Amino acid sequence: MANDKERVIAVMSLSGGNDGLNTVIPYSDPQYRDYRPTIGVQEDQVLPLNDDVGFHPSMVEIKQMFDEGKVAVIQGAGYPNPSLSHFRSMDIWHTCEPDKIAPEGWLGRAIKEMDPNGENVLEGVNIGRGLPRALMMPGVPVASVGNLATYGVLTGISGEEERSEALEVFSHMYAPAIGSGSVMDYLRETGMGALQGADLLKVAPEKYSSTVEYGNFPIAQGMRDVAQVHLADLGTRVLYNTSPYNAFDTHANEASLHSGLWRQVSQTVADFFEDMKEHDRGEEVLLFIFSEFGRRAKDNGGGSDHGTGGVCFVIGDQVKGGLYGEYPSLKPEDLEDGNLRYKADFRSVYTEMLEGWLGLDAKPIVGGTYEKLGFLN
Repeated sequence: MANDKERVIAVMSLSGGNDGLNTVIPYSDPQYRDYRPTIGVQEDQVLPLNDDVGFHPSMVEIKQMFDEGKVAVIQGAGYPNPSLSHFRSMDIWHTCEPDKIAPEGWLGRAIKEMDPNGENVLEGVNIGRGLPRALMMPGVPVASVGNLATYGVLTGISGEEERSEALEVFSHMYAPAIGSGSVMDYLRETGMGALQGADLLKVAPEKYSSTVEYGNFPIAQGMRDVAQVHLADLGTRVLYNTSPYNAFDTHANEASLHSGLWRQVSQTVADFFEDMKEHDRGEEVLLFIFSEFGRRAKDNGGGSDHGTGGVCFVIGDQVKGGLYGEYPSLKPEDLEDGNLRYKADFRSVYTEMLEGWLGLDAKPIVGGTYEKLGFLN
């Protein structure tokens, strides 16, 4: 890297189940046309990556970054025995545990490895309400701020009494899944540290100056806050931002909704990296974009229902851009209950980011040994 700053992972979670088939489109496959008479993207509109697949036409900026060699596209991303439940599938991506409910998140484990004594309460920061399970780990405080511009903790409120109520809301969110005991233990161990960390974040907007104007919509405002925290040099190594709740759950009116969502995401990704470039900080950031599952192969007349075999992205100056993994077959006999079979285990992606980027031993974090895909320089 050009500077001696520590490497950082930023995560953009596309909540709701992004339609991978209409994101990275197998435009030369006639089966795609057969499956999607209503919501299929016309071949002449696709932004081709090669002779077989291309990006949705809204992804202009990400396509440009792909052409510059900065975007790794992981095709057919998923895991064995997939769940079509939003909560359960997202939970699996968060914890790397497909077979049981786990209280610890993969990034929480990573933070624990990087800062075992919890010396920096800002090692991990979430921009948004609540706290993603990926960041949960007993003894690991993670500051969670709804919006830096209108500063508040967890639910965008202030004052000790109201903060306590916010933490209680948090406990109600997670107790049904992992048990009230585990949640209360977690809050006792990390709650005050997280609140302290959120207080410290108030300096980030004051230190921030940029000519980049982010879009006036939630995912863009969240990534602007991610940029502010990173550029404030608070020692944060993991930054998390989530799209509005279930925004990508496109059961109906998908053609319009999905197009608009990817217009926002693509624009935001470009603005974020332009911001990093302006501050000469791009080489130290890796951006990971994912969703909990893909959609079914066939459309439902106006949208697409919960499916599998999605797509995820790793973006940055240190990425070896290109297509990774194998595109899932669309042949009827290769589908599983009408769904695409996954081709790349998401834990392979985590393994490469953890080991190749953060210099950690991935095996105890992801729960096994997974082959790297080779998308990092």
